[in-house]
Amino acid sequence: MLYLLLYPLADKIALFNVLRYPTFRMLAAGLTAMLLGLFMGPRFIEALRVMQYGVDNVREDTPESHKKKGTPSMGGLLLLFCLGAGVLLFADLTSRLVWSALVITFGFGGIGFIDDWLKYKKRNSKGLAGKKKLALQAAIFLGVMLFAFADFHHGNGAAPHLAIDTRLTIPFVKVARFHLDLGWFYLVFAFFLIVGTSNAVNLTDGLDGLAIGPTIVSAVTFMLLAYLSGLVLKGFNVADYLLIPHIDGASELAVFGASLAGAGIAFLWFNCHPAEMFMGDVGSLAIGGALGSLAMLTKNEVDSAIIHGVFLAETLSVMIQVFWFKRTGGKRIFLKAPLHHHFEEAGVPETKIVVRFWITSIFLALVALASIKLR
Repeated sequence: MLYLLLYPLADKIALFNVLRYPTFRMLAAGLTAMLLGLFMGPRFIEALRVMQYGVDNVREDTPESHKKKGTPSMGGLLLLFCLGAGVLLFADLTSRLVWSALVITFGFGGIGFIDDWLKYKKRNSKGLAGKKKLALQAAIFLGVMLFAFADFHHGNGAAPHLAIDTRLTIPFVKVARFHLDLGWFYLVFAFFLIVGTSNAVNLTDGLDGLAIGPTIVSAVTFMLLAYLSGLVLKGFNVADYLLIPHIDGASELAVFGASLAGAGIAFLWFNCHPAEMFMGDVGSLAIGGALGSLAMLTKNEVDSAIIHGVFLAETLSVMIQVFWFKRTGGKRIFLKAPLHHHFEEAGVPETKIVVRFWITSIFLALVALASIKLR
C-alpha cells in the first residue's frame, strides 16, 4: 500500500525513492510485523484469556507430563494480523504472486479459525471434520490457481494452459538439464504440496516454540530464494548465473517471506517456554499454507522437502506409526507420535527437544541454500 501510494511521489520527495528497492521493503516489512506483534502481544493474550476462561486447550495427543491448562489458544490471529500488515504496507499489491500467497494463507487460516471456534463454542467438540477441512482447502487452492494462473482464452485455438512454470526444479541439478513438465497435473502436485505442508506444521505444533522456530527459518530461506529468483542487476539476470528459475516479480514474495519471519519472531516472544499462548489451528494451518505457497511460487517445490525437513519428519513419524500399528496388530515403532512426543516420552526435556529441532531446521536450510551453487 505504501509502495503504491508513496513511490510515485519519488520525483518530488527523494526519500520515497528508497521504496523502489526490495531489500528496503523486505527489512521494513519484517520490522513492522515484528514490532507490531511485540506491541500488541500482551493485550491480545489478555483478551484471549478472558474469552477462553475455563476452556481446556490441551491437545488429546499431548503426553501427561506436558499438559498445561489455562494457556489461551488462537494466538495465530496475532501472527496473521502482523503478517498481513507487513505485506499490505510494503509489497507491490499489483503482484498476483503476492495475492496468491495471501489468499491461500488467510484462507487456510480461516479454516483453522472455524476449527478452533467450534472447539471453543462447543467444549467437547473436536472441531471441523477432516474431510470438510480438506474440501475447503481444495476450494481455496483451486480458486487461486484458476483465477490467478489459468488461461482459458489463449487465442488462436490454442489449448488452455497454466500461466505458471509447471516444471519441477530438482536440488543439486541444473535447471537446463531437467525438463519434466507436469502440465495440468501440476495442480494436483501443488495441491498436495501446500495441503501437506499445512497439515505438517499443524502436527509439529505440540511443544512451546517448536513449530514457530522452523517457520522463521523457512520464511527467511524462502525470502532469500525469492529475492535471488527475481533479481536483475543492470540487465544481468542473477537467476541465470545461479542456474535457478527466473521468476518475474519474485522479489515481492521476498517481502512476504520477511513479513512472515518478523511476525513469527514476535509470536515466538510469547510462545517460547513457558508459552503464554498457543497458535491454534488458525495459526498452524495458515503458516503451512504460507510456506507451501512460497515453495510453489518460488519454484522450490522439491527443495522444500529439505527446507521443511523437520515438518516432514514429524508427518512421516505419524504415518509410519499408524501403518505399523495396524500392520502388527498394536505394536509401535515410536513411544508416541508425532516425533517430538517420542523424545518427550523418552525423558528428553522439552526445551532441549525444541532447540535441537531448531538447530536441525537451520542445518537443513543451509543444505537447501548450498544446493544453489552445487549444481
